[in-house]
Amino acid sequence: MSKVTKERLFNILSARHENNKYSRLSSIPSPDSFKDIEKATKRIKKAILSNEQITIVGDYDVDGVVSTTIIVDFFKKLNVNVKYIIPNRFKHGYGLSPKIVDMIDEGLVITVDNGISAVDSAIKLKDKNIDLIITDHHTVGEDIPKAFAIINPKQKDCNFPFKEICGAQVAWYLCASIKKELNLQIDLQEFFDLLCVAIIADIMPMTKLNYTMVKHGLKKIKISKRPAFIKINEIMQKEFFVSDDIGFTIAPKINSAGRMDDASLALEFLLSQTTTEADETLQILEDLNNYRKTLQEDISQKANNISNSNDNAIIVWGEDWHEGVIGIVASKLSNSYKKPAFIFSIKDGIAKGSARANANINLYTIINKTDDLLLGYGGHKNAAGLSLKSSNLDEFKTRINELLNVEKEELHIEHDVLGELDVSCVDLDFLSIIEKFEPYGLENHKPIFRISNSEVLKSQLFGRDRNHLKLTLNNDGFIFEALRFHADRKILDDNIDLVVAINKNEFRGQVSPQFLIQDIL
Repeated sequence: MSKVTKERLFNILSARHENNKYSRLSSIPSPDSFKDIEKATKRIKKAILSNEQITIVGDYDVDGVVSTTIIVDFFKKLNVNVKYIIPNRFKHGYGLSPKIVDMIDEGLVITVDNGISAVDSAIKLKDKNIDLIITDHHTVGEDIPKAFAIINPKQKDCNFPFKEICGAQVAWYLCASIKKELNLQIDLQEFFDLLCVAIIADIMPMTKLNYTMVKHGLKKIKISKRPAFIKINEIMQKEFFVSDDIGFTIAPKINSAGRMDDASLALEFLLSQTTTEADETLQILEDLNNYRKTLQEDISQKANNISNSNDNAIIVWGEDWHEGVIGIVASKLSNSYKKPAFIFSIKDGIAKGSARANANINLYTIINKTDDLLLGYGGHKNAAGLSLKSSNLDEFKTRINELLNVEKEELHIEHDVLGELDVSCVDLDFLSIIEKFEPYGLENHKPIFRISNSEVLKSQLFGRDRNHLKLTLNNDGFIFEALRFHADRKILDDNIDLVVAINKNEFRGQVSPQFLIQDIL
């Protein structure tokens, strides 16, 4: 098989997008294909014209905070004053909970990035004579809340052509529908800076509509007039933004508020009116994010120590593990063990859990099959939240492992390599081809390559804790270095096969390609 050269790389990557019918912003689907969107829009118009109180209920993760920011900012542009509530994970629980309903006495309620599982709360609002409009993207369960209107592409009878969008996109589409109904002069592309953060943070497939929106959004961040993004630009000093900048730097800062304290802080940051305001809230988010990292390391270690790599899924729990970080720990363990991971925190006999999977299984469907053991659950294919009595944990663990036994064949994760790499052609041009096809993400992975039969010339551990690996290798007479972060041992083999990604390394003004080891085969 011929090796991957620059020309071949370009052809492979451009082929991924050649059938994208949404490649231009002018060709993205219009709002009116959403079920109930017209009904919701007319109800909102009525509320605006009759000066009714409108309350927005968001969620505490990045998608929820961004959804809330978009809709609040949109109403501000209309000079319509709305109330907004972002639940506190520790006080109120998730989304439109009964505790949140207690805080609302009148008017119209619009949920963003939540609500599709709020069956009891919907009844409570109806009893108070309050209309509810749900905008959400999570999987629709058996029980559907009795709401005035539900806008969710995953409803069976919704004709929106692209189902895998995040909550912020649904909220944005509602704004687009209101703009059309009221005949407003508002540029909705101004929200793309925010939108792309939510799409990436919520791990939506980076294809079709999402690919186009994020591509435009990453450019928008660079020229954004939002004080929050002006501040981020100042700090990050990027020539242009790529999806990893959002996933590894921006999103975790926004997420840290809801994880460690209260997500309203992140909302405050994104809605900042001045750079001074943005600077102050960013400092707080920075501190919370650092605190999050410390806790996460601690729980990861504890979880790792009690994990059994022979099980079909990693399912572990501990007393009072911080609820705000178990999702990240689940993600980390799912990646390192290459199987689904469920991490639970036990408090007062109740186990609250986060599940993550990076295999081609549907987490939501599997969890659904254990619902007789659960107090509640929700989520989608790759991520879910659930709770149960701690006395049921052992039974839950057994059942999940049995269910996954049936799907064992599908659980094997193949590295999605583009082919055998011609190492000698990796230079700055090679890097710029990879960058040209940004953004990468789910279902549109960043290119990774196989390098077979390299001679190990040198193997050394580096870093403060000596937990990173640097290899000097010879492949067909071409000498190169490859790094693996978070590695605990040197390589003792003479010859190895690798899976690598190629990254941009910027050091003291010098830019060079860097080989990052994904796996040693």
